[in-house]
Amino acid sequence: MMEQDCITLTNMEFYGYHGCLPHERTDGQSFFVDAVLYMDLAKAGRSDCLEETVNYAAVYEDIRQLVEGDPVRLIECLAECIASVLLGKYPLLAHVSITVHKPSAPIPGKFGDVSVTLHRSRHDGE
Repeated sequence: MMEQDCITLTNMEFYGYHGCLPHERTDGQSFFVDAVLYMDLAKAGRSDCLEETVNYAAVYEDIRQLVEGDPVRLIECLAECIASVLLGKYPLLAHVSITVHKPSAPIPGKFGDVSVTLHRSRHDGE
């Protein structure tokens, strides 16, 4: 079985106000997002034409607007919103994997990172 083609954007950093605690909503913190966009890239590879693929600069901007936009309580919700917007906006996408990292999560102890990863397909929920 052949692996699915993909475009990967990693370690995108944005400042947002997501969280359940009042200080998270007022002070904000950095969030990092990884996005893997699965689609057939054969046409783009042969044609060298941007219209045959997904413009990753536009994807970055979509994710930036979501992370820097209206706050949500859970990074699970933020990841779900990102996946939903990308699948809704880019018809070439077959599925996406979205990871939202919250390295400054309010945990009383030492840790490297907290993250949530969601895998969503264009056909989920149909």
